[in-house]
Amino acid sequence: MIIIKTPEQIEGIRRAARAARSVLDFIAPFVKPGVSTKELDERIYEYITETLGGEPTFLGYRGFPASACISINEEVVHGIPSPERVIKPGDVVKIDVGVTLDGFVGDVADTFLVEPASELAKRLVKATREAFWKAVKVIKEGAKLGDIGHAVQSHVARYGFRPVRELAGHGVGVKLHEDPLVPNYGRPGEGLRLRAGMTLAIEPMISAGTARVRTLPDGWTVVTADGSLAAHYEHDVLVKPTGAEVLSLLSSSFPL
Repeated sequence: MIIIKTPEQIEGIRRAARAARSVLDFIAPFVKPGVSTKELDERIYEYITETLGGEPTFLGYRGFPASACISINEEVVHGIPSPERVIKPGDVVKIDVGVTLDGFVGDVADTFLVEPASELAKRLVKATREAFWKAVKVIKEGAKLGDIGHAVQSHVARYGFRPVRELAGHGVGVKLHEDPLVPNYGRPGEGLRLRAGMTLAIEPMISAGTARVRTLPDGWTVVTADGSLAAHYEHDVLVKPTGAEVLSLLSSSFPL
């Protein structure tokens, strides 16, 4: 069931979404060589609970054991933070975080490049972020889900990259995962019609190689099937009658 949000709900989701994005801006300076993903997760937990006064949405969700998903290099999403996983020079680090604030949920992600970053990694992150904004441009009441997926897929294809097909964005705000699923591929004019008041987590997950993925034995970490680098970028978006509002956008996080 798709939830069309009231103005009061939209305001609550906007606060939660911006709070979630502030977590990424807070943690960015700590994404550097020698830091473990467990240390990053502990800092994120403290920031969400003590600074924001919120709850880490992911912690305990379907049994997930951490406050953030931290995925490196060929890991696409759902990486479990560990004291043994230490960031190295050249790593491509994806951090996905949810914040529950006053009963509403914000869900965002970004990819951080650890210098010296390869040219491939730079191009991949650039293409992934640009693809998000291409998607935002087509979102409005009356547009179709296929328009969003096509915008992402066609843009990253210009770089020679592919969207992961087994993962998708989703509705968000009242719950972490709501209907509908929002694939990062599709055909213009196909799929569900968007309605004003829908709130969607738009999240290109892009591979530099194959679109196929597999899940590691830990039951969570999703990696590219051929070991290719992957990037992830996510914001929460409100569908409006004539366009879209990026609810989680902060001035410091504008990528272009």
